[in-house]
Amino acid sequence: MVETTADGRTRDRVTQLLLARGTASAAELAEALGLRPAAIRRHLDAMLADGDVVASDRPVHGQRGRGRPARRFALTDLGRRRCGAHAYDDLAGAALRWIAQWGGRQAVAAFAAAQVAALEARCRTAMEGAGDAPLARAQALAEALTAEGYAAGASTIASGGQLCQHHCPVAHVAAEFPQLCEAETQVISRLIGTHVQRLATIAHGDGVCTTHIPAQPRHTMVRTQR
Repeated sequence: MVETTADGRTRDRVTQLLLARGTASAAELAEALGLRPAAIRRHLDAMLADGDVVASDRPVHGQRGRGRPARRFALTDLGRRRCGAHAYDDLAGAALRWIAQWGGRQAVAAFAAAQVAALEARCRTAMEGAGDAPLARAQALAEALTAEGYAAGASTIASGGQLCQHHCPVAHVAAEFPQLCEAETQVISRLIGTHVQRLATIAHGDGVCTTHIPAQPRHTMVRTQR
């Protein structure tokens, strides 16, 4: 089937939504794009055939076809590549292998730290006025990272908070050189102002880069009896 210009634009919009959300159902995509679910399913079927998305079944609570699971869609590695984020992967990988050969792992780590220094500076400027609370700073950081193309979001969870990045410009290179992820995690920790823990990364095959922000302990005043 020959793809028309309109079809191409719709598929681009679907791709960008999946990039930002991580996963979505056909109904959710249709609602967000103002299109009929049947039209969205046609595009998703074509994207499945091309290997741009993968589908998984998740149970839906409530009344829907007697508990029939709803299919949720996510971008594949190929689908992410079509976003144009990895045009220089081969060159970057070759450069880092050369650095590792002649300078060792510490040289790669130093290079990674230098690479994220500019990103840290820009995000710090964008976060001015966010306050000192780690979760508020995480939300401000998510907005700053989204402006940088990381499609990030922050949320509160029972054990504290989490920062999720749905796109990684260096995922393929970072799969070979984890120092890039480590340097980015250190930047996140410094910008939020507390220790954080990386739970998942796109570079290691996960759908989203997830960083856990532990809940801050509540300090209580203890009175001493005389």
